[in-house]
Amino acid sequence: MVVKTWMAGAGVLLMLTGAPVAAAEPASPAGCGGSHWVGSWLAAPSDSFSVIDPALSPQFSAGDQTYRLVITPHRGGSTVRVHLTDRTRPTPIEIGHVTIGAQADNAAVQPDSLREVTFGGSRTVTIPAHGDAISDPIELTFDAFEPLSVSVYVPGVAVLPTEHFDGNATSFYSPPFAGDRAAEPSGAALSLHTTAIPLVSGLDVVAPGDIGTIVAFGDSITDGYVAANYLGDPQDHSVVDRNVRYPDFLQRRLDAAGRPFTVLNAGISGNRVSREGLIPQFGPDAVSRIQADAIDQAGVTDVILAEGINDLGVPIGASYEQIIAAYTTLIDRLHAAGLRVHLATLMPASNALLDGILTLPYSDPVRVRVNAWIRGQHLADHVIDFDAALRNPADPSVLDPRFAGPDNLHPNATGYRAMADAIDLDAFQPRCS
Repeated sequence: MVVKTWMAGAGVLLMLTGAPVAAAEPASPAGCGGSHWVGSWLAAPSDSFSVIDPALSPQFSAGDQTYRLVITPHRGGSTVRVHLTDRTRPTPIEIGHVTIGAQADNAAVQPDSLREVTFGGSRTVTIPAHGDAISDPIELTFDAFEPLSVSVYVPGVAVLPTEHFDGNATSFYSPPFAGDRAAEPSGAALSLHTTAIPLVSGLDVVAPGDIGTIVAFGDSITDGYVAANYLGDPQDHSVVDRNVRYPDFLQRRLDAAGRPFTVLNAGISGNRVSREGLIPQFGPDAVSRIQADAIDQAGVTDVILAEGINDLGVPIGASYEQIIAAYTTLIDRLHAAGLRVHLATLMPASNALLDGILTLPYSDPVRVRVNAWIRGQHLADHVIDFDAALRNPADPSVLDPRFAGPDNLHPNATGYRAMADAIDLDAFQPRCS
């Protein structure tokens, strides 16, 4: 039963007995001729203030209830492991039963695909406060972009579970005190729904040794958020469950080109590079979470860093110097771990309310200075110019109307596709040549 406990940002990996183990154990020797674990799906833990989701729907977590989280893996396979999390909660959480299977429709699971998930041979596990748990390997065959349902029964207290706030996908859960429904294919008892993702934080798959993992690390623009209106809340429901985030489009491009990579989405909406998010749902600062959400991911070879606009936003925040210092620290940390770094420019938002109008004239001139530094620096291995790809040619301080969502800060689905199209696939060097 492997449980990870994050202490003082160090990402220490412990067994329940306290003996250290490796962060990403290969399925066999990690040479190119063998096989190893790679990340197929990720939901970076953001917070435990799970009382409302991005659709502004209330969440009801108390205890003795079952959650069925719908996830869409970027790589298919036949052997997987599930990551559960209690990383942002100050008390342990007891997990009584976990299953995984292919989604049928809404809360229903295809009965013949349902598999039991165990932890050290047991179907129960207690995740310590601020910890994570990784399951035993599970035999389940599925394709890339085939939705899977991970069902988690919490027999005890489930108040304020660790979540990924902006899941951009519909998941289901039972009312409190409904009991263990993890093995029920119909999902009839899972009458509540949410677009947040509590408890489940990742899925790894066994892949050939030449496959590498690209971590797309960022904020709500990486998370794929699209606002329903100019104010920025709630989310636009028309993009939920469509897998139209830029990392989704990037994965499709890589697959079409036959490139040996899987893409993990490590975005957290509202996240900042130089300081914690303005509210708990916006997560810890990027420097604090880079170990867990990027460096420790299975099979990782490359990291795309695409955040910083929220540092300039409401309230008026970090200076140019603070942002550059945070970028430098992130790049140094990633290079020390042997990873390639792709640093992205910040896209314009001067006509947005947040990160724009309410911070004029401060935010856009600093954004322009930051982008000039990004384009001219030689610390990162590669620069991705999202700004040049999505700005309005007639007014480079705003997004091109073709790509702008209703709040003028987040791209629409067409904009997210344009972001993926702006990435040079040749910048990602195969793990094995």
